[in-house]
Amino acid sequence: MIYSLVRIFLPFKDALVIAFLSLLICYGIEFLQLYQAEWIIELRKTIFGRYVLGQGFLWSDILAYTFGILFVFMIEKITLKYLNQKSA
Repeated sequence: MIYSLVRIFLPFKDALVIAFLSLLICYGIEFLQLYQAEWIIELRKTIFGRYVLGQGFLWSDILAYTFGILFVFMIEKITLKYLNQKSA
């Protein structure tokens, strides 16, 4: 989802740049879960905070973000290669 959102906002950037930015955003959000100040804990108790900031840090989430973004990156590359071959 993050890859797609970044792609919407930066449609003319290279797919590798989009993948890198997406990973930075996902990793940033995940590592932010290690920060436990009172104000952010209260924000996480809201629906918005729970869905955007998450509840707790998990290494498995880092792995899932990485594989998910790599999967979408590969799908985009394959699709664009196919479409370029078809139009040529």
